[in-house]
Amino acid sequence: MIHNLFDNLPESLPEELVEVLAENRQVRIERITTTGQHSPPDFWYDQAEYEWVVLLRGRAEIAFQDGSRKLLQPGDYLLIPPHQRHRVHWTEPNETCLWLAIFYACDQASD
Repeated sequence: MIHNLFDNLPESLPEELVEVLAENRQVRIERITTTGQHSPPDFWYDQAEYEWVVLLRGRAEIAFQDGSRKLLQPGDYLLIPPHQRHRVHWTEPNETCLWLAIFYACDQASD
């Protein structure tokens, strides 16, 4: 069956929508949709796996605990190493933002 990442995108959401598209013990692939949502000010993601994330639609900003920030536009992607504390600082409030995130174990990384 063929699926399309751009199908059934909501125009507004009460909170971020995370959909697991595929997973096994080594990898998890998620479609993440936001419509202006962002992480709470004192919240930090601190995960044990690598996260490769690409912004497919919209604009967003990722903040890191070291004070740096990365503004993402469609097509921009990041590789976030394990335990690099980060948060979604801002997402475009007037447009649906679409992310594709791939999480994989530390021992499988090729930096």
